[in-house]
Amino acid sequence: MAGSFQQGFRQCRRGFTTTCGAEAGIKWRTENGLARRGTEYGPLTDLPDWSFADGRLAPPLKGQLRRKQEREALARRVVALSSEVDKGMEAWRGKQDEAKRMEEHRKSLLFKPKGKLLLKKNK
Repeated sequence: MAGSFQQGFRQCRRGFTTTCGAEAGIKWRTENGLARRGTEYGPLTDLPDWSFADGRLAPPLKGQLRRKQEREALARRVVALSSEVDKGMEAWRGKQDEAKRMEEHRKSLLFKPKGKLLLKKNK
């Protein structure tokens, strides 16, 4: 029986896809400023599922703690990269200033006009 199933499967003219249906709607969500998937962030993933009757919050779940750590690591990386860019900009400005000083120094070493050329230049 298994052999006849495999033969029928091979002779099937329709394509067999294995794509995931969960990817549907990503384009619409990103165009409307939402998360790519509904489970990335938002009240359903960030807020606790329940709370105590007296108003105390429930202890955070493992997924919430993991997402918090990931966000903190991302924030640290953003700060580090931002400071790296600031240092690079300062170094670039320093090089630009040094090049400008060198150009001015080079121009100051050139011969100055004398005599009739000096008089013509002042007119």
